[in-house]
Amino acid sequence: MYRRFAILITLAVAAFGATTRLYLKDGDYQIVREYQVLQDRVRYFSTERGDWEEIPLELVDLERTKKDAAERQAAVEADAKEQDVEDKAIRAERKEAARVPDEPGVYYITGDKIQSLKMAEVEVNSSKGRSVLKVLSPIPIVPGKSSVEVKGESAAYRAPGDKPEFYIRLSDDERFGIIKLAKKKNARLLENIAILPVTNEVLEDLKLVATFKRQTSERTYKIWPEKPLEPGEYALVQYSEGALNWQVWDFGIGAPAK
Repeated sequence: MYRRFAILITLAVAAFGATTRLYLKDGDYQIVREYQVLQDRVRYFSTERGDWEEIPLELVDLERTKKDAAERQAAVEADAKEQDVEDKAIRAERKEAARVPDEPGVYYITGDKIQSLKMAEVEVNSSKGRSVLKVLSPIPIVPGKSSVEVKGESAAYRAPGDKPEFYIRLSDDERFGIIKLAKKKNARLLENIAILPVTNEVLEDLKLVATFKRQTSERTYKIWPEKPLEPGEYALVQYSEGALNWQVWDFGIGAPAK
């Protein structure tokens, strides 16, 4: 008779091992796998004791139990949605990264197009004159202060937007980053250096822009600025500290300054 008129509520378990907090009116709760509300009692499966138990309905706070379960389920669904968005973004990025050419260099991908940036011409200006930096032929060591300069007052490539995303495939296991270039006559300053006499130790003053980096494959990385870049001249550089072996790819944000 009781079973015919009982109000039966069963919480379906979404996955094996999922649990629910069955709250009591005194503020305590039981961790249960599922529960059923009968006419005057609540039957539940205790995860602590691994068996079915019963408790008078008047001692159970069903409203708080349902509210807590709904909030926990909503949090699970939100996390799953966020994870799905992140997974889709990772798959899209991997697909994009797979299109980067095998040759070392810097690349910008927009839509179906892949654009490679041309390596800039770099000079070291010292008291002995100017020396053109070549990757395979390091410049002669000249003690004293020098400036490392990128030839020309502006880059030919102007990046769309103020948070450009580049891919760089390194030619060697070296450091890399983005630098804002200072304007000079017929050139742009990359950094100032000082070479100590006798020891030939190189003191550098490389001012890197804060960036995010993510490795996509061996020696290949995606790099983009943490904050929007101000209009001006920039360069993506590959280098080893103190080796005077910069590889430079220049780009600009906004229209070239006149």
